[in-house]
Amino acid sequence: MWLVYSLTNDPVYTGIAGFVTMIPQVFQFLAGPLVDRWSIRRTLVGTQLIQAVVVSVIPIAHVFGFLTVELVLLVMPVLSALNQLVYPAQSTALPRILEKEELVAANSAFSVAYQGFDMVANGVGGVLIGLFSAIALFVLDAITFGVAAIVFATVSIPSTNTVPDDNESEEFSTLPDDERQAKDSGNSIVTDGDGSHTRAEDSDSYLTRMREGVAVLRGTPLVLLLAGAVVANFSVGMMLAATPAYADSLVVPGVLSQIGAAGTYGILMGSIAAGGFVGALASNFVATRPLGWSMIVGYTIAGVLWSCALLANWLPLTALLFALTNIPIGIVSVYVTTVFQAAPPAEKVGRVSSIYGSASASMIPIGSLAGGIFAGWVSPQAAMAALGVAAISLALYVLVNPELRELPSPDRVTIE
Repeated sequence: MWLVYSLTNDPVYTGIAGFVTMIPQVFQFLAGPLVDRWSIRRTLVGTQLIQAVVVSVIPIAHVFGFLTVELVLLVMPVLSALNQLVYPAQSTALPRILEKEELVAANSAFSVAYQGFDMVANGVGGVLIGLFSAIALFVLDAITFGVAAIVFATVSIPSTNTVPDDNESEEFSTLPDDERQAKDSGNSIVTDGDGSHTRAEDSDSYLTRMREGVAVLRGTPLVLLLAGAVVANFSVGMMLAATPAYADSLVVPGVLSQIGAAGTYGILMGSIAAGGFVGALASNFVATRPLGWSMIVGYTIAGVLWSCALLANWLPLTALLFALTNIPIGIVSVYVTTVFQAAPPAEKVGRVSSIYGSASASMIPIGSLAGGIFAGWVSPQAAMAALGVAAISLALYVLVNPELRELPSPDRVTIE
């Protein structure tokens, strides 16, 4: 986002960048049936390697003098599209590896890792941009994608298929996959390194598997959670698009004036990630709290703190309040993620997680486009304020809806 803003100095372009980057998330539900069928390990390794190659295009273009905002706007959605396979794959892997009651702790650890690296990367990124350029970050991106591919290649993930076929005895069903495949004369099985497999006679179509995921959610409180997330994420999109221009207009104390707008942007994004990091840590200690009231209290606090941060309009205080805002949001985020993993049947978690990811993110691209236009038309501060308004509105939405208000702790939410 900052690279686009630095190339154009126009918040409208950052809005466009946010739109093209986030629009693939809307179609994440299409990845669910594929993730449920494919080898998770191969999916993770393959996407990381391809992303390493794609992201390298930016520094190469810079070196040879043909880097343009149009090229950046082309690369960003490609990277984002590949990530839509990664997130459902990771969500699918957790319930296979862990027991249901361990999912809150696992998702907390995932969020801690994500937010922790975001916190460090955004802070360091702002400094690196100030000292060098945004191009240096893309070189680091390529390296980290390569490292991630190596790490994913070492992961072993068990299969969910533990129920024997009609033609198999109980003894036969306990044999290792390779041994079972050698003995199976009626139903051929294609196996892979992580234990995933597909039977030759399996005639489930892609759309059928997709409809099964929708059927799992239909008529449950999870649909109401999705509806709230759709509205809230519109404001998130507005915020992300407006943040570069907002950082450029924020009052900075003299002692920090040397960091420039890029450093200010890095501090703000690092603060947001820091809050999420603390929230993810805290979620594991308050995992038994009811989800409904956690959302009501959490979003109310977040909305008030975010509004105060914008009114402060001074980098040190604004950054602190941004971090505090994201603590309750980080807690609730872990809770909601856990619900969408623990409630559905294990074999359908991938497609359900994809539907959740797509639906909850569906308004972020539109919000980003609207945020860029609104920031240029009115002011970046006005576009940023939408997040505070949305947080308060979401708290009221949960409060007046009994099905959401009375939701128990995440590991106790069930789909009837």
